[in-house]
Order: sequence, then C-alpha cells, then structure tokens
Amino acid sequence: MVLVVVFGIALLVAVLLSGLAARTVLSTSLLFLLGGALVSDGFLGLIHITSDSEIVGVTADLALFAVLFTDGMHVALPALRRNWTNPARALGLGMPLAMAGTALLTRYLVGLDWTTSFLVGAVLAPTDPVFASAIVGRKEVPAKLRQLLNVESGINDGLALPVVLILIAAAGPTSGKAQASVGEIALELAMGLAFGVVLPLGVAWLVRLRLLGAESKLQQLLPLATGVILYAACHLTHANPYLAAFSAGAVLASVSPEAKTAFEPLGEALAELAKFAALLVFGALLTPALFGDLSAGGYATVVLAIALIRPASLLVSLLGARIERREKLVAAWFGPKGFASVVYGLLVLQAGIPQGQEAYTLIAVCIAFSIIAHSSTDVPIARLFHVDGLAGIPTDPDRRNQTCLPHACDTPDQEKHHASP
Repeated sequence: MVLVVVFGIALLVAVLLSGLAARTVLSTSLLFLLGGALVSDGFLGLIHITSDSEIVGVTADLALFAVLFTDGMHVALPALRRNWTNPARALGLGMPLAMAGTALLTRYLVGLDWTTSFLVGAVLAPTDPVFASAIVGRKEVPAKLRQLLNVESGINDGLALPVVLILIAAAGPTSGKAQASVGEIALELAMGLAFGVVLPLGVAWLVRLRLLGAESKLQQLLPLATGVILYAACHLTHANPYLAAFSAGAVLASVSPEAKTAFEPLGEALAELAKFAALLVFGALLTPALFGDLSAGGYATVVLAIALIRPASLLVSLLGARIERREKLVAAWFGPKGFASVVYGLLVLQAGIPQGQEAYTLIAVCIAFSIIAHSSTDVPIARLFHVDGLAGIPTDPDRRNQTCLPHACDTPDQEKHHASP
C-alpha cells in the first residue's frame, strides 16, 4: 500500500507540474524516475523492490504493451504503404549498426565477452517514443519524422527479442524460462503478428453485424476490450505481445477509425498511467550501489551509446533518404532506451548467465541516462517545428480564460495546417 500512496503523490505532483514541464526541460517521466529512486532502499527506504521482484517485470511489460498499442493507432497503414522506406532503412540498417556499435563499446571499454557484449547491444537497440512525446505526439511535426520514429520503435521491440533470447542461450548456463530455440522464437513472433491482425479484424466484423454495435458512450471501451483480450491471449500462448500490440493498434485504427477516435483520450491516459507506474518501479531499482558498481569504462559506454552510436547509425541508414536534414538529425538523436530494454534487461539478469549482473548494471544505467537525456530535450527540439502551447494552455494572454479542445480554437489557417499530412 505504501507503493500506491507514493504513486498517488507522484501522480499529483506530475499533474500539477505538467504545464511547466510541457514548456520547459522539466520532464514528468523524470519526476517518476527520481521519485522511485527517492523512496527506495537506497534513500528513504519506504519501499523495498529488487530486480527479481515480480512487480518490476509486470509493470514494465504492461507499460510497453499499452504504449505500443496506442502508438500503433497513430500509424495510418495507407500512409505507411506510401512511405515505408525510411522506417525500413532504420530497422534494416540502423538497428543492426547500433547493436554492433554498442557491442564494440561494451567489449573494449567494459571488458565483457563478445557474446554478452552483443547481448547488451541487442537489449539497448530498441527505441521508445514515450520519452519524445513532444515530437511524436504533435501534428505540427512533419508526418515523415513522426512516422519514422513511431514505426521504428513499434517494430524494433519485436525484432530485438529473438536476438536477445538467442544470445542469452549462447552466453552460457541459463535458467529454464530464458531458453528458447530459433523455431520457438519465430513461432512466437508469427503468432503475435497473427493475433494482432486477426483479433481487431474480428472485432470490427462483429461491430458491423445488424444486431450488434457499440453505444456511443461505450464505444471507447471497444479497443480497450480488444487490448485486454490480446494481452491475455499472448501470455497464455507465449505469442509475442509487443508485436501483437503494435500491429493490433494499427489494424484497428485502419478498419475502425471511429473506434480509434473514441478511444484515443482514454488510451493515451491509460498508457500514461502504465508508463508512470513502470518508471516509479524502475526508479526504485536505481540505488547508489547500482551506479557505484559501474566502472568508468561503463559510463563512457553509456554516454557514447546514447550520444554517438545511435545518432551515427541512423544517419548512415538514412543516407540518400528523401527527408530534410533537420528531420534526420532529430530522428538520429531520439533513440531513447525505454520499457523494452527494461523488460529484456530483466531477462538477462534472471537468466543466470555468467556476466549477467554486469550486463544488467550497464543496461539499467544506460536506460536511466537515456530517459533523462531524451525526455528533457523533446520540448526544446519540438520548438524547431514551431510547436507551441505544448501544455495545452494558450500562450496568448487574451485566450487564457478560454477552454478549448485541441485545435478547437484554431483559426481557419491553423485548421488547414493541422489537416495537412
């Protein structure tokens, strides 16, 4: 219950400061991360959470599923078919380059063996748009940039997982739950994709039956019910839930845009709550002892992985791409390490491989540094694209007493701008 109280207080503080955070480098994500660290055994000792606590894996898993499900709804499949090349470049070339670059740093600066070094690279390869919400969540930002970041982050979680599991098995003696053959991994991915496509198509078909249909005030619960069933089905059958979540969100938004529109406010709120809960729990693992266990070479690896490897890898993958230079630079910077890396890092720790603890320490510190760096720079960088009123609060003093829904107070010219792709 102490954890619930702490979460409630952190949520209240985050909401009260959200207006300020949306206009400055202050980050609500960072508030929860620091809040979790403050109440942990490393400081006040109000809550006692360790890396093998079940709540850590559960909250990270739920947060990643919820975020990918709502992110998938922002991907328009017709538009993706027209502009698939940039995400394909990022996934097909940028992701392997980032994985290999991080592995090289880990091998020569930290001293882990080659297999474990590539395992660290695979765990840190997935990106998470949650910590760049001012970029991917604003229509003023060019559609190609938003689509690149959203699609890359939605798919790379599923692509990294089989590599992580194979490398865990290759790294040495492991616990039973971390072992999987290549065939089993491929089956899990295929089942996840199948569930993510078939289930929303089935729900959309049911809604169109003459005797069925959602009442307007309950329509927002239709995608929620779909997501709950999908999450449970994936875990019962060992299908990949992350690939399923992203594909289901995209399919549902395409076949039932009215349900997507109705669910959007609720979905975003639920995803935010799941994200905040996972950040609070993950923050409780960031004790002084954890940071003290990382060597100087480890800290150099963390900084270079965030500031050099990811940007360089994506820029190389986008050579010759039809995207503005400014957009390339922004996409290259925003490669946050998020909930997928948390989940996969816990798999590494719980697998019992010889250098698992050292690998996990490096992964956890890198995730923490990434959250701090990316969630505190999304607002300033969003200003480059003339994103104003990030807090939803009018900046014009004459409009402060008006209460407007997003774009409801726009001028005709602004409405035309928002409607453009």
